[in-house]
Amino acid sequence: MAPSFLSFVSLYGIYLRRCFATSGLTSQFIDIDDHTTIHLWAPNPDHQTPQQQKPSLLLLHGFGPSAMWQWRRQAQFFSPHFHVYVPDLVFFGDSTTKSKERSEVFQAVSMGKLMEKLQVKKYHVMGTSYGGFVAYHMAKLWPEKVEKVVIASSGVNMRKADNMELLQRANVENVEEIMLPETATQLRTLTRLAISRRFTMVPDFFWKDVINQLYSENRNEKLQLLKGITLLAGDDSCKLPPLQQNVLIVWGDKDQIFPLKMAYELKELTGKKTRLEIIQNTSHVPQIENSTRFNNIVKNFLCGSS
Repeated sequence: MAPSFLSFVSLYGIYLRRCFATSGLTSQFIDIDDHTTIHLWAPNPDHQTPQQQKPSLLLLHGFGPSAMWQWRRQAQFFSPHFHVYVPDLVFFGDSTTKSKERSEVFQAVSMGKLMEKLQVKKYHVMGTSYGGFVAYHMAKLWPEKVEKVVIASSGVNMRKADNMELLQRANVENVEEIMLPETATQLRTLTRLAISRRFTMVPDFFWKDVINQLYSENRNEKLQLLKGITLLAGDDSCKLPPLQQNVLIVWGDKDQIFPLKMAYELKELTGKKTRLEIIQNTSHVPQIENSTRFNNIVKNFLCGSS
């Protein structure tokens, strides 16, 4: 492993922190109960005035690196219009717990406690991939607090059959080989499935640096989180209660983690107040691959009338 001063990932991490800071967000740690501490980027409470009344927006990241690696362009874009809250989910980044709970429902309850601690009474929530699972459960648990919901590239409706098809596309036996890569080859596979661009010329030392810096911490706990996803359990029938809120689903047309057919099905399952937007020539991370289009779609939804 290269020294941190030679690591591209470490240097880029410094740039990301600066981006969040210049967006008016500060790094904070909140004890939500006796067992769990959440790290997040959030507005500095000392700098807010009554004149700065803006709606609140909670961003929930996917499985992988911490929140700042997944939401940089959204933090910059939405901060002038919303009070933006960007937490690390439990066992990602600097968020930790002593609890033995490992489900996405536990993540949702933790995020709900976080917003209560921050005294945010109502808020929109946007989740990508694994964060979309968490966003769905937050909307279901607190319809009086969660206003509009954005679910991006998130197979909340995933069946066992979908999981098996994902393993076949990746040519692996276990989902952790995709979501928790340990080798350059495994990370290349994840990138091939998640990003429409190809990175054929990237050398192994770069991939190893990414793994060491972004995927190595709390590996056992993250493996437990993967196994604890409740929507992957049970039989192949998909029973997903509809949501009361207005819901926006955003998907990349080339997504190989959760194929586009799942987006159409999810639209039907989440209720009559759901709309679907497809971003062409993007895969599993449209918020990164075409952030301009993604951000404008989401802003129009959040700021438009119900």
